[in-house]
Amino acid sequence: MEEERSFLSSKLCLRDSQVEVLLSRTVLEWKETGKSRKRSPGASQPAHGHAVQVSEIVAVRMTGDGDDDDDPTQLKKQKKKPKQRTRQQHPYSFTVSYVGRTSQHQWRCSDVTFHCTSQALCEQWVRVANEQLSLLTSRPKSLLVYINPYGGKRRGKRIFEQTVAPLLRRAGISTDVIVTERANHARDHLKTEANLHKYDGVVCVGGDGMFSEIMHGLVTRVQTDHSVDQNQPDAELVPCSIRIGIIPAGSTDCICFATSGTNDPITSALHIIVGDSQPMDVCAVHHNNVFLKYSVSLLGYGFYGDILADSERKRWLGPARYDLSGVKTFLSHNYYEGTVSFLPAEDNMGNPRDKLQCRSGCRVCQHKQSKDKLSEMSEEKETSAKDCWNEIYGKFIAINAASMSCACPRSPKGLSPSAHLADGTTDLILVRKCSRLDFFRHLLRHTSKADQFDHSFVEVHRVRKFHFQPTFQELVSPENQSGQPKGTEIDPVHSPQTTYCGTARSSWNCDGEILHHAAIQVNVQCQLIKLFARGIEERQQQQHVFEEPCTVLDLEPSTD
Repeated sequence: MEEERSFLSSKLCLRDSQVEVLLSRTVLEWKETGKSRKRSPGASQPAHGHAVQVSEIVAVRMTGDGDDDDDPTQLKKQKKKPKQRTRQQHPYSFTVSYVGRTSQHQWRCSDVTFHCTSQALCEQWVRVANEQLSLLTSRPKSLLVYINPYGGKRRGKRIFEQTVAPLLRRAGISTDVIVTERANHARDHLKTEANLHKYDGVVCVGGDGMFSEIMHGLVTRVQTDHSVDQNQPDAELVPCSIRIGIIPAGSTDCICFATSGTNDPITSALHIIVGDSQPMDVCAVHHNNVFLKYSVSLLGYGFYGDILADSERKRWLGPARYDLSGVKTFLSHNYYEGTVSFLPAEDNMGNPRDKLQCRSGCRVCQHKQSKDKLSEMSEEKETSAKDCWNEIYGKFIAINAASMSCACPRSPKGLSPSAHLADGTTDLILVRKCSRLDFFRHLLRHTSKADQFDHSFVEVHRVRKFHFQPTFQELVSPENQSGQPKGTEIDPVHSPQTTYCGTARSSWNCDGEILHHAAIQVNVQCQLIKLFARGIEERQQQQHVFEEPCTVLDLEPSTD
């Protein structure tokens, strides 16, 4: 195969060694020349080189005297200065900042500085390299940033100002920052006021709740602009073209962990800078043809709904309330009667037990990239699949719908290890009434590598839609029986008062928020949103660096 033509090729100096540097359309690479390589007597050594994808270069700039200052976002162990002789012979230099990988899927910003004999050559390298970066149209130039100052440990503002903002400035990205002052501030601003045409992306600095606000505001805005009625359960929603970035600063940061493999602000900032794009499915939740909420991770009725409802009454305990409520809910061992109806996914979509995990470049999700094609297929199949709904009646301890693996540090494989981010499906997990010991065994499997679905009382289905109807009957108060006006979104935390016939009832946990309506309709909207992410990389790519003394930065070893 013919090698890619280089735009530039020069012999430059890297600290006190001569290197050959080549820049092509896709790769920047450098390697020692024969003169500067150390040789052992009687043995020939191969040239050691380093290659960086142009798409993962953060910035290229002329190097000034102030560039030797320490930067907390840098990946480095020791920064050695070039010898005085090198400075005299090569007085001009430029610095390339690029993505360096460490362990646990974390990224850091690495620097390498090349020294030139002439200013003209140095300026040429900076100009041509930046021209190549400008051709990467997926990179954002302007961002709208929302910061939740109260989420998690109240570190959001500090994380952005001290860690993320310097990286964005280095990459030449401008930002408009809004520090939220109340709940749903960001959602309401996006729905009505934000001028989205000015921006290439929206970034939330906070936890999963802040992400939910941004996602709801953005999706609602797009549907309003396209005159789509969100109250129609079968409406085909318009995908959001503008991407969402997440800078994790919350308590759990589940969405960030599931889409990048780590809850690290620097890694997330670098994914934004290089312009990564990860489509994501969104579940639209309705009750009696009235829109309630969107979900991207977990819909849980019974066990997880009861934990959330109980923990909300113990907010004064802080994060410890989840553990206390979890123990209390487990000991209560409640079960709930109802009917689950679902429309199974196509046979070619795999199944939740196939051990095919969703990773960066996932073939299953890429198969669904064409939303228009999917819509046509769905319309054709809807007519022929009206009688293909499955119906299951039973007594359930938990009913869960996982649109992603829901992995987190406590549960490394998640609720559904093989769930996909963007295949137009959700994994419906039904845990039937069983003994307390059996249910404990099921929960324990979430913390191990064993198959958590390998129990007689657990079944799992990959579905495109599902409905749940509890055995008890919901009776809405008379003034609300007519339902909400068209286009009105119900706030599930302040929903109309509902009374019930019977006592066995639970609430839905919708991405960490309570839905008070038990009877719901769920429709998976394929690839409705996009994140500045690329999915979890299957293997940490090794960075090949020069042996001393040619290394500007010693990279920490990566682990596969």
